[in-house]
Amino acid sequence: MRGLYLVTPNWDDTDRLLDVTEQALRAGAALVQYRHKDAGPDLRREQAAALLALCRRNGRPLIINDHVLLCNELDADGVHVGGLDASVASVRDAVGPGKIVGASCYGDLELAHRAQGAGASYVAFGGFYPSLVKKYEVTTAPDIVVHAKASLCVPVVVIGGMTTENARPLVSRGADMVAAISSVVQAADPFSAAREFVGLF
Repeated sequence: MRGLYLVTPNWDDTDRLLDVTEQALRAGAALVQYRHKDAGPDLRREQAAALLALCRRNGRPLIINDHVLLCNELDADGVHVGGLDASVASVRDAVGPGKIVGASCYGDLELAHRAQGAGASYVAFGGFYPSLVKKYEVTTAPDIVVHAKASLCVPVVVIGGMTTENARPLVSRGADMVAAISSVVQAADPFSAAREFVGLF
């Protein structure tokens, strides 16, 4: 796992969602996470299925945010869970050994160690910078990436207000993937924006 990790926005417009995701994939995005916190069950399933088909065509994994049952129903590539969501161990049991399980660890290295021990495929730290999408305290220190790379065996993802400029020092500290939403999907040219992130690696 290395490169741009595209996280989808809360868009109800499925065609628009697929268009920007396809541009990011063509630009070299390595992984896509379907995240729509406000979608109802029918829209969530429709969008996840369409994104999965798109990712399959491009040979890239699709991760579902939080919804383990939907991941299994569609046979998506994995699930991402937050620190307050279902435990990593229970998600790993539910999806089996072959799926990707990602875990949000915020600014907590100990939480990351526990996630790895419970079967996480990768850990995500952040937010490092203010986000246009998610509201949180910006308290994650950049050097957590250094400590994580020195003590963990799983890939390290950084998230939170990512631009190519402010992601660069985190990549230089060893981050394996940069998760981005607004900097790609709200760009005038999503393909070029995604390409810039890919260029960090």
